[in-house]
Amino acid sequence: MTGASDAEVIALLKRYKCPTPFHEVRTRFLGNIASPVMAASPLQTVKQLWGGELPEFDSMEAVNELLNALVAGLWNRLAAHQSSRNPFRLIRFDVAQTREGVKHLALVRSQELDGFVEGLFGAEEHINLPERAHKALGVLADIRSMLAGAINLLDDSSKAAEPDDLKGLVRNFQEISVILETEMNKAILSCVRARRQLLEQIPATKPTLH
Repeated sequence: MTGASDAEVIALLKRYKCPTPFHEVRTRFLGNIASPVMAASPLQTVKQLWGGELPEFDSMEAVNELLNALVAGLWNRLAAHQSSRNPFRLIRFDVAQTREGVKHLALVRSQELDGFVEGLFGAEEHINLPERAHKALGVLADIRSMLAGAINLLDDSSKAAEPDDLKGLVRNFQEISVILETEMNKAILSCVRARRQLLEQIPATKPTLH
């Protein structure tokens, strides 16, 4: 597999001051790979990581380095998750059992979720989704509001955060992470299947042979 490793991608995102964190870049790419929007393109998605325009570069070599890392590397690795044999996994990391640590976990999960939906819809406000993907998105929306509620609660220092409560929250968020992965993978496989069927139905016009 050509392209840069995750660590090299993270270093490049940092070098070019990308406002989108790596965990969200992954899910945004993943959503776009699965998207039923046929006009979706890797380059447009890469530009959106910086708000619509690529950062400034010193040379063409630097442009190629970044695009190679993001598209030939990360994008192609994520494209392998379009198979049920290779399900997508969210980023795992150690969580400090503190108010800040638990809030960080909730924030990462909600950014991953936002990235996935952002990638799936691209520039569109409405898209046609197969029923299974539509249901999965409904579950993701419920989880998103639950995470937002937890973040607000953890932000409020007037609310007590006992060690046992925080431990329970971490356990709940870890269970939620598994549900998130399951629903994302359902949406991906459903969209991939629908897209394959659509491509098979596209009428072809016989070309004129000279």
